[in-house]
Amino acid sequence: MAFEPLAERMRPRTLDQYIGQKHLVGPDGVIRRMIDTGNVSSFILWGPPGVGKTTLARIIANTTQAAFFTLSAVTSGVKEVREVLERAKAEAAGMFSKGRPILFIDEIHRFSKSQHDSLLGAVENGTVTLIGATTENPSFEVIRPLLSRAQVYTLRPLEADDLQQLLERVLTADEVFKSRKVRVEGTDALFRYAGGDARKLLNILELLEQSTSHGKHIIINDKTVSDSLQTNPQAYDKNGEMHYDIISAFIKSIRGSDPDAAVYWLARMIAGGEDPEFIARRMVILSCEDIGLANPNAMLIANATFDIIQKIGMPEGRIPLSECAVYLANSAKSNSAYMAIDAALAEVERSGNLPVPLHLRNAPTSLMKKLGYGENYKYAHDYPGNFVQQQFRPDAVRDVRFWHACSNPAEDAMLARWQARWGK
Repeated sequence: MAFEPLAERMRPRTLDQYIGQKHLVGPDGVIRRMIDTGNVSSFILWGPPGVGKTTLARIIANTTQAAFFTLSAVTSGVKEVREVLERAKAEAAGMFSKGRPILFIDEIHRFSKSQHDSLLGAVENGTVTLIGATTENPSFEVIRPLLSRAQVYTLRPLEADDLQQLLERVLTADEVFKSRKVRVEGTDALFRYAGGDARKLLNILELLEQSTSHGKHIIINDKTVSDSLQTNPQAYDKNGEMHYDIISAFIKSIRGSDPDAAVYWLARMIAGGEDPEFIARRMVILSCEDIGLANPNAMLIANATFDIIQKIGMPEGRIPLSECAVYLANSAKSNSAYMAIDAALAEVERSGNLPVPLHLRNAPTSLMKKLGYGENYKYAHDYPGNFVQQQFRPDAVRDVRFWHACSNPAEDAMLARWQARWGK
């Protein structure tokens, strides 16, 4: 209906109408195969706003004709979870049941541990197929037992081709836009402000339509888009999703060693009512990823800030948040540990499960000792300086370097020790 928001009018109803996420719903995509076979297992969709998480869950339910139940983690407690599970159980037992009911939980990262626990049994015994949606890393936000029972699929921001396809669909399929005269003169600003978010793009288009008198052309170009958003800067961001742009600016300001910018973006988040634990958590991650070995104390301070926020809350929490942000911004920077683990993971993916050298293996039984487990291992503390050269890696990767020191005083000293021990 025309009075519905454009984003709702354009919500895809079938997989063929769905735009983006080809790695999941394309011809060889894992979710496409689930739908085609009708064997849908529990999974969590992780990605930024406006990339189709909720829509994809509804399409799966419609296509498989399964009973579909939905909860929002913002408004639902353990009581509501149990009530929905009872209804799903009754639905599954009904004579007209068409497969296992689907329980969709939006913003599943906001559930508490007890709420996650309340889902475990139903997912494990097959009462429901769980589909969760989250903008936060599930590894940090979903309890491990539940995470082990659900695959995690990552959704990506829409690319320019996807946004172009969405724009063309609006102009040709939406009843309101079909009844208007539209002239597209440029899309650079439209796509830039959308930032890979379909909902933002649709909200911008709706703003342009509503602000253009009937009988006049709706003109889409860089100037009309920018002028409209300057007049109503939140119009394209009705669900508060600018939050993701601001946290990005905050992180990049700290990474770029600008404490004033960091405090400014911090103030924007605090004034906007952002969850202080979310801010603190991001600084813990940054302290490891962007500062790392250049200043290991940064991780301790960021972690202490997270603990303090949990203890004192707001508004007093703004002070340790600011202290931590300024400290991290002024700290020396290094991503060598981050790059090292990613390089090592890539090697493990490439070379697989290489055997542990015999001299490094544990030998708790006499049989293992006879087989050579632990033989010729050199105990470092028996040697001068508590060090002796020996091979600690499988032969296939014995000469591969994963850690490369960044240039800063702390890592210069680490590199010097490494070279003294192992040679250049």
